[in-house]
Amino acid sequence: MNFEELGLHVNIIRALTDAGYTKPTPVQEQAIPAAIEGRDLLVSSQTGSGKTAAFMLPALHKLATAEVVSYSNEKTPNQERQSARSRGDRPRFVAAKPKMLVLTPTRELALQVTTATDKYGAYTRRLKAVSILGGMPYPKQMQLLSRNPEILVATPGRLIDHMESGKIDFSELQMLVLDEADRMLDMGFIEDIEKIVAATPPTRQTMLFSATLDGVVGNMAKRITTEPMVIQIAGSASKHENIQQKVHFVDDLSHKNRMLDHLLRDVSLDQAVVFTATKRDADTIADRLNIAGFAAAALHGDMHQGARNRTLDGLRRGHIRVLVATDVAARGIDVPGITHVFNYDLPKFPEDYVHRIGRTGRAGRKGVAVSLVNHAESMHVKRIERFTKQLIPVDVIEGFEPKKTAAPGRTSARKPQGWKPGDNRKSGYGNSKPGQRSFSKPGSSTAPRKDGGSAYKGSRQAEGGARRSFGDY
Repeated sequence: MNFEELGLHVNIIRALTDAGYTKPTPVQEQAIPAAIEGRDLLVSSQTGSGKTAAFMLPALHKLATAEVVSYSNEKTPNQERQSARSRGDRPRFVAAKPKMLVLTPTRELALQVTTATDKYGAYTRRLKAVSILGGMPYPKQMQLLSRNPEILVATPGRLIDHMESGKIDFSELQMLVLDEADRMLDMGFIEDIEKIVAATPPTRQTMLFSATLDGVVGNMAKRITTEPMVIQIAGSASKHENIQQKVHFVDDLSHKNRMLDHLLRDVSLDQAVVFTATKRDADTIADRLNIAGFAAAALHGDMHQGARNRTLDGLRRGHIRVLVATDVAARGIDVPGITHVFNYDLPKFPEDYVHRIGRTGRAGRKGVAVSLVNHAESMHVKRIERFTKQLIPVDVIEGFEPKKTAAPGRTSARKPQGWKPGDNRKSGYGNSKPGQRSFSKPGSSTAPRKDGGSAYKGSRQAEGGARRSFGDY
């Protein structure tokens, strides 16, 4: 099947051809025709499956083919402002009336959706899409809203602010999309989402995309949709067969840092994302990596949006080789050059592990995902394995062996020559290449943490905890 067979507008087909898209993904094959028909959708699909196009392409199609009815007594916002100027009155701000709203959990995902929309709608000139999110100056957002965009992509917190100040009117909304709904609920946005949904017309079309469709997500979906079509793409908890997954057990922070330094020097590594549990660790590790000679940068929720955009742009341009990030970067980043993902800290939820490692191996490419795990975190690894329904092999590198051996029954991805269970030799803990500078700075503390050497604290809590703090994402 190709995109023409899905019945999309000719201008959209032209844009997809320019972008090199030839064949729809499984989720697109099922979702696009149903969405064009106006069905409400509940979609469970893995990261990197093409879900953005699954809801945006039919939306663009419907907006592009809709009849434009003009009412003689109704003026557009720009006409109202022009009329006020001609009367000598001070033009007042007229609330934007979008036709489509896409809610996302993070700023990065909102910007990615907007960028994709601009790409898909390249030949549909009269359709405008803008992002409304935290970290962007209010004057700039007011300027964007004054254009009365047809498509609004927003994070819940900042959108609520504009709704309460009367800057946005949803009375003409036709389509509502909740992208990564499970993530938004995990971050505490349920009250904001319900408030936003209540402000939209009951006749709207609703499309909800989530890693899972049960529990809290399922309950909310029942309340906000009408006779939805359920689409579940096999492998939502994907095994990521194109991603080589490994676990390296470490004894303490010093061991973990030396291991990371060694792994980042892999000649097959092009670009990498290192995930941490806290913003402070993201900054600290990025600084240490830069001292060690890596082109590294941090990305987390305390950074202003301009700085975050510059960091992501540097990553896409290849100027940044190692991105050290909290879970704010786990979703919404699609950079083809990312060949490796490192879990410096394990995520709190198994779903986040899937999304983290999904930053590599995208669009059929190969990737590597490595988790640096303290022995006290073995239960978290088992939880991830139960979720993904596969065993993550344990790898051991000669010269970086942990003092403790892996738990009984675990397999090793690769054991060095001469290695045997119970081998506790301490020699060779430094870099494998003579004269290579260690990631750990001289004089830095190497004492293990009270939790047994892990920086694991839970990504949700460490990244801000309170609901409103996430609203600026």
